[in-house]
Amino acid sequence: MGPSAGRNTTDPPKDTGPGKRPRWQVSTFMKIIRVRQIVLGVSVAVLSTSLLQAQPSTPAPAGSGPYRVAQTFHVGGEGGWDYLTVDPEHQLLYVPRSTHTMVLNAATGKTVADIPGQKRNHGVAIVPGAGRGFITDGEDASVTMFDLKTYAVLRKVKAADDADGVIYDPASGKVLVVCGDAGVMVPIPPDIDPANGKADPAVDLGGKPEFLAADGQGKAYINLVDKDQVAVVDTKAMKVLAKWSTAPGGSPVGMSLDPVHHRLFVGCRKPQKLIIMSAEDGKVFGDLPIGGGVDATKFDGDVFASCGDGTLTVAHETTPGKFQVIQTLQTPRGARTMGVDPTTHTIYLPTAELEPASQGQSRPRPKPDSFMIIVVTRSGA
Repeated sequence: MGPSAGRNTTDPPKDTGPGKRPRWQVSTFMKIIRVRQIVLGVSVAVLSTSLLQAQPSTPAPAGSGPYRVAQTFHVGGEGGWDYLTVDPEHQLLYVPRSTHTMVLNAATGKTVADIPGQKRNHGVAIVPGAGRGFITDGEDASVTMFDLKTYAVLRKVKAADDADGVIYDPASGKVLVVCGDAGVMVPIPPDIDPANGKADPAVDLGGKPEFLAADGQGKAYINLVDKDQVAVVDTKAMKVLAKWSTAPGGSPVGMSLDPVHHRLFVGCRKPQKLIIMSAEDGKVFGDLPIGGGVDATKFDGDVFASCGDGTLTVAHETTPGKFQVIQTLQTPRGARTMGVDPTTHTIYLPTAELEPASQGQSRPRPKPDSFMIIVVTRSGA
């Protein structure tokens, strides 16, 4: 019988000698080893990738970035706070405190004057050419006019319900007051007769205004927080020209302007975004993430959004028309508004030490006598 007689051709060959494995076993064993090596290599690669994906990105070192909290003015006193206004010429800060308005030295935080007589104030506009300042009072639906030298109250000018944001517009020569509940903008001549002068007729905005900015050329841009829009007003004709959507942002409250490049910076709460918009046609060409509870934006070369959650978002134009967040500076909670001195590039944010928020509270209560001004400067300043 030949060598294959008596066995199936699929049977493995017999041992070839003492102490040696058959060739078929050696071959099979080597294949198994190779498969295990491949599987092990793939598993290691998958595991490494998973670990890399799960590993959080390394946070930036504390205080890193172009801006820093340089100092804190511990001011104290009673009342809340809202918009802060900087007088760069005289280095003064005007700070509404609910029922009174404090005037502080911008270098030291020391009190220079205190203007009484408001019920629920919000903002201050100063008009150096007229020697007067104007304080909005939402609860009283009025504007308190005062002397910039003596700080004496000259009179109250009737405005409309919920008088809130206020600026001076050099193009029209008027103080512009937006009144939230009334849905109007009220122009006031700064040289109004202290005895019996009145505001000009109100401009119906068709929504609830929050804050505004003017380009100095005859246009004002006003957030309509309940409409997710920006209203454009001709401040010479005193009429609404257009309304632009703030999408993908909503509930717009903060407003500032780059008058050279004609860009608006709109701080939105729902969702939390900084919207970059053309001041010429309303085109939105950028939206950036910001913190919660934004209440103000400012432009001073960089763009700033101050948020009540204790963050100051800083954005920079990296290439023409393209903006990027370059820093999220930690501030105390409640520092939701700010004023900027364009001559020193210093940012002032009012806040206070806050009690833990109770259930149902929209805002936590400030601790008594803990009011302060957070001073932010460039890191090298």
